[in-house]
Amino acid sequence: MHDLTPPDNVITTAELRARGISSHAIALRCRPSGPWQRILRGVVLMSPFHPTRRQRLRAAVAYGGPEAVISGIDAMRAHGVDVAAPSEVLVLVPARRRVASTSYVTVERTVRPPTPVNLAGLPYASLARATLDAARRAPNQEQLRALLVSAIGPCTVAALRAELNAGSQRGSAAVRELLSDDLATDDNVVPVAVTLAKRALHTTSLPPPHWHEPIHDQTGMLLGIPDAWWPEVSLAWDVGTQTRHHDPRAWAAAGVTLIRTDPQRLRSSPTAVADELVAAFARAAARPQRRAS
Repeated sequence: MHDLTPPDNVITTAELRARGISSHAIALRCRPSGPWQRILRGVVLMSPFHPTRRQRLRAAVAYGGPEAVISGIDAMRAHGVDVAAPSEVLVLVPARRRVASTSYVTVERTVRPPTPVNLAGLPYASLARATLDAARRAPNQEQLRALLVSAIGPCTVAALRAELNAGSQRGSAAVRELLSDDLATDDNVVPVAVTLAKRALHTTSLPPPHWHEPIHDQTGMLLGIPDAWWPEVSLAWDVGTQTRHHDPRAWAAAGVTLIRTDPQRLRSSPTAVADELVAAFARAAARPQRRAS
């Protein structure tokens, strides 16, 4: 077998056999005590550890075949939209392909396969296509609205409407009803929370942060978009404007200190919040060099 390690340690059994590894040898390595595992039918993860989200995405693409494209929420996140990662992976394949959904992979055959956008080495649908694919699967009106509002900004309303008109009309009635200009100007607490956060920061000697900047781990996967980010010490600050679903464990694993502040405390106890932020900055500065960017 060649020494070349496959991307993300994910490889198909067909590729392994082409490298000279027999089906029997593959089966032996994929035993419960072995160094590999079958992550999907016909796809092997060359590691005994629990697969990362990126490895699951890579495996989904390998399962879908050479023309498979990731869409839905995972693609939205890859384009920098800060929505919670789903349990399923949506993969689009050309209609002529006979690929069935399996395990955590939902396969959709389409007569209008998107031109893939390569982001950090994986093929994704455009943001407009991904958003509409995710929106059509939203379980309720509240989540549908949240998806559309999250995408507007990185994606224009015009682009979403164009994609809606060009694509499948299945499940589009609710999307069409919500997809109006008022979504782009929806009032919320973001300006107030950010204003209070900036006011608290001005009472400290901390350097100015970057505001609402997408943060990725070392593999290129989106961790999220914190309200404030100090790249020099890998400190992220969430004041509740858009990032309540962030998992601090994922940020910590990427070498990032994530601080979360309830917006009400920004109003009621700004001095205490400022002191906590200064202490967090000092702790972050003492950590090993950051890996996120």
